[in-house]
Amino acid sequence: MKKVRAAVFASGTGSNFQAIMEAGLHDDVALLVCDKPGAAVIDLAQDFAVPTFVFDPKHYDSKADYESAVLEHLRGKNITWVFLAGYMRIIGPTLLNAYPDKMINIHPSLLPDFPGKDAIGQAYEAGVSTTGVTVHYIDDGVDTGPIITQQKVSVFPDDTKEILTNRIQQMEHKLYPQVIQQLMKSEQ
Repeated sequence: MKKVRAAVFASGTGSNFQAIMEAGLHDDVALLVCDKPGAAVIDLAQDFAVPTFVFDPKHYDSKADYESAVLEHLRGKNITWVFLAGYMRIIGPTLLNAYPDKMINIHPSLLPDFPGKDAIGQAYEAGVSTTGVTVHYIDDGVDTGPIITQQKVSVFPDDTKEILTNRIQQMEHKLYPQVIQQLMKSEQ
C-alpha cells in the first residue's frame, strides 16, 4: 500500500496550516512550500517539524522555472496530494500536469461567487446575508475547479469585515482538515 503524503502550500500566517496540523494530520504532511521568505507559516512548520521549501519567485526567470523547482521538491518527498492553504499564486501547467485531480484549494466564499483576491471584502461590500467557504479541485482558472464541498457562513447586519473574516476562518479551520482527512483516507 502506497503511503499518502501531502504538501501544503502557503504564503502568509499559516492559520489553515496550523489547523491541518492540529487536526492530527502532521504525520501525513511531508512538506510546506512557501513563496514568501519570512512568512509566519515557516516558523509554524518548524514548530511542527515539517520540512520546508521556501522560494522567492523574483529569483526565477519564469513561473515554469520556479514551478519546476517546487516540483523537484515534491517528487523528492514522494508527495501524492497538494493542499493550498492561503497560497497566493495561481498554479501553472507545470504543477497542474504533475498532480491532476490531486491539488485542492480552500477559498473564503461560496464559489462561483466572489472568486479571486479579497473574497471576504467582496462579499462584505456586496452586502450579502450569506457567504461561506468552498473546498475545490484546482484547475487552470482562478477558483473555477470542481467543487468538493461548501459550508455557509452567515453575515449579520452589525458585522465588520474583521468579524466576518474571523467567522469564515473559523469555518475554514474546521472544514479543510475534515476534507483533507477524507480525501487521504479514500486513497489508503
